[in-house]
Amino acid sequence: MSTSAASVPAAPPRAFSASDLAILGVVVVWGTNYTVVKEALGVIPPLAFMSVRFAVASVAMAVLLLAVEGWKPLPWRVLFKLGMLGLVGNTAYQLSFILGLANTTAANSGMLVAVTPVLVAALGAALGVERLNRPLVMGMSLAVMGMLLVVAARGPSLGTDTRLGDGLILVACVCWAIYTVGIRSLGNEVSALRITALTMLAGAPGVVLAGAPAVLALDVGSIGFSARAGVVYSALIPLVLSYFIWGRTVQQVGSARASLYNTGVPIVAALTAWGVRGERPTLLQGLGAALIIGGVVLSRGK
Repeated sequence: MSTSAASVPAAPPRAFSASDLAILGVVVVWGTNYTVVKEALGVIPPLAFMSVRFAVASVAMAVLLLAVEGWKPLPWRVLFKLGMLGLVGNTAYQLSFILGLANTTAANSGMLVAVTPVLVAALGAALGVERLNRPLVMGMSLAVMGMLLVVAARGPSLGTDTRLGDGLILVACVCWAIYTVGIRSLGNEVSALRITALTMLAGAPGVVLAGAPAVLALDVGSIGFSARAGVVYSALIPLVLSYFIWGRTVQQVGSARASLYNTGVPIVAALTAWGVRGERPTLLQGLGAALIIGGVVLSRGK
């Protein structure tokens, strides 16, 4: 079976399904992970955290794949495509995102990430792997507006000192869009678990090596239990489990619709920060949350 984008995958059903429920779970996990990571980064440097996290995740992913599906040969063209997706969706994305965050504000990064669903939809349509309809486009527009309101309430900075970080965040958005559409273009000829595992294993070496000097410089004895638990949790749940669910959902409902749900991550992040760190959400964030939910509901129309 060809992996070419010449034939458009069948349009996904619009009724709410188990796939939608699964992607909502991923949104909750990724939204709460911001607080988990922020707590761990108070003890562990960003590159060291990223390196150890990916080392743990890649080993767990390889074990899971071998235990569930075993080793099955794939055509070299498919392996090459998975390898490229791993480099883009893991190595380039993770490095761009973590270094971008280190050089810009959280508000700026949130504002910029809001363009990701649009990038996914535009790229998918351009490559012929996604069908766009009016409800989806209108819902996406509404949800992106809501996402911008949620993060704008934190006060974005437009100074020249954030340009490097802003640029890296945009690079990360493009990388994630390519990864998401790339998964969709594979269709169902490769299982979601195998896609997740092979792309993660392909991208892990670059991420691990980039943070190796920071890992070697760590004073392991000064790292408490909560920080260590944060690394393990962030590796196994937001990476291994959620990446698998994300890949499976993209296969079943399409890259544009799956990406639309991603606009809910800032809502969960804001609510988690409120409950754990006492960062009370504003009225503007509440309005943004309403627009995001409305956009998701609107996208299901006929």
